[in-house]
Amino acid sequence: MNKINETHAPDLRSWVGSANVAGCDFPIQNLPFAVFRRRGSSEHFRGGVAIGDQVLDIGAAHQAGVFQGEAAPAAAHAASSSLNSLMAMGPRAWSALRLALSRMLRTDSPEQEQLRNCLIAQEQVEYTVPARIGDYTDMYTSVYHATNVGRLFRPDNPLMPNFKWLPIGYHGRASSIAVSGQRFHRPKGQIVPPGESSPIFTPCRRLDYELELGIWVGTGNTLGKSVPLDEAERHLFGLCLLNDWSARDIQAWEYQPLGPFLAKSFATTISPWIITMEALAPYRSAWTREAGDPQPLAYLESTGNREFGAFDICIEAWLETSAMRETESAAHRLSHSNFKHSYWSVAQMLAHHTSGGCNLNPGDLLGSGTQSGPGESEAGALIELTQGGKLPVDLGLGQSRTFLEDGDAVILRAWCEREGAARIGFGECRGEVLPALD
Repeated sequence: MNKINETHAPDLRSWVGSANVAGCDFPIQNLPFAVFRRRGSSEHFRGGVAIGDQVLDIGAAHQAGVFQGEAAPAAAHAASSSLNSLMAMGPRAWSALRLALSRMLRTDSPEQEQLRNCLIAQEQVEYTVPARIGDYTDMYTSVYHATNVGRLFRPDNPLMPNFKWLPIGYHGRASSIAVSGQRFHRPKGQIVPPGESSPIFTPCRRLDYELELGIWVGTGNTLGKSVPLDEAERHLFGLCLLNDWSARDIQAWEYQPLGPFLAKSFATTISPWIITMEALAPYRSAWTREAGDPQPLAYLESTGNREFGAFDICIEAWLETSAMRETESAAHRLSHSNFKHSYWSVAQMLAHHTSGGCNLNPGDLLGSGTQSGPGESEAGALIELTQGGKLPVDLGLGQSRTFLEDGDAVILRAWCEREGAARIGFGECRGEVLPALD
């Protein structure tokens, strides 16, 4: 697990002035990675680091000769059109690059003048998926979400007995994952209308969002060789926001016996910035399990995971309708929760994923599953907030929703803040629903 070091010092300031503004998502204590180019250009996509409202072009900085020692080869890999080769280098290289970036972006840095021409305003860039995703697994790790949804379908037995024994997941579709700003058409599939026994093929009528975090694999593991729990985080590069859109009516018909298929494969939206595991070190929390619940089996249990396995990350979902955009009205906050409520830690997710011999590779992505909290306002999906479509959410301006309509945009945000540490954010994860295609 990453330890707090000089890069986390709350009093650090950057010569990039916007990084020092209160509430900034990307102060010098953050330094997340993305892959970008100037908007509308034919430039090659390449790696960058966020600092304030700017992107530091790592390739340009590397060509300027500012990186030395172990940070130099790491910077060369980070400058690529995807971050896979950087992810494959491992924690020592990641940490060396982070330390070099931190020192050269501080107010007393001698590299200021060399780096000024390596900055590009974020408002002038566009992003792509930061790594080539070989495989995508969506987990199911919020006991509140699982219980709330289960209660809709099985009032007397909402939580399946295996949930408290192992991190549940399914293999999703990597090809339909896109970066924030994704616009996708309403999916079509088989649904069974109320009161009918036979399905029809039609556009989804119960489209939903899911408030999740994405978990990026760094170094992989050999096929057949599992990763012990206390080594799991050494295989994780960082976290992002993730919206695993769901067609609830299609899913209700198709999911038995093998789980989601067309209901989940049409779109998944991620935020462009990867917040590294090292950047998240100050916001660790104890991972807990209720005394009356089953305690983890030995391969999912350790003192380190108990003491520091959870992360205190505030997460929010907002809804912006087309009417709100037309009237320039503010988006409506749907829910607010915290990742510390996750029933399973990120280390447990990876350790369990590899426990049967599955090999993970650099750039593989895990979804945390919908992150709901104990309160009603902490539900991470409309199916929970509306109790299956029975109680519409009042959006103001005479608008309400049970499920998403065409033109709706869902915006996810997240941040960490704690006394004695700087506030860091995740940026924005935005996706918009377009009408179904004929």
